[in-house]
Amino acid sequence: MTFFGYARCSTCRRALAWLGERGLVVAFVDITLSPPSRKQLEQAMAQLGRAALLNTSGQSYRALGAAVVKAMDDSTLLDALAADGRLLKRPLLITEQGQYLTGFNAEHWQAALGG
Repeated sequence: MTFFGYARCSTCRRALAWLGERGLVVAFVDITLSPPSRKQLEQAMAQLGRAALLNTSGQSYRALGAAVVKAMDDSTLLDALAADGRLLKRPLLITEQGQYLTGFNAEHWQAALGG
């Protein structure tokens, strides 16, 4: 599994600890240095929708402004997310089956990952 996160993010640290407690191994990718590819983001948007991808409490989102982000078409938004990982809600987990999970909710992740 691929885990896009940020080492200083407390939610990411909780998610990594939760995964580790269950013996689930992930490849950690710093979302600020290497955001997901456009193709990965397209797949995530198809599964989760636009709103689930946005880090609406982040500095990058606030700098752009909610109205600007809302006015973006999907293609422009995907370009922005691929260029700035701080715009993306974290963590973003891509399972081996190609399922995308964003944000950390233990119950949701448990249901999605089984066990």
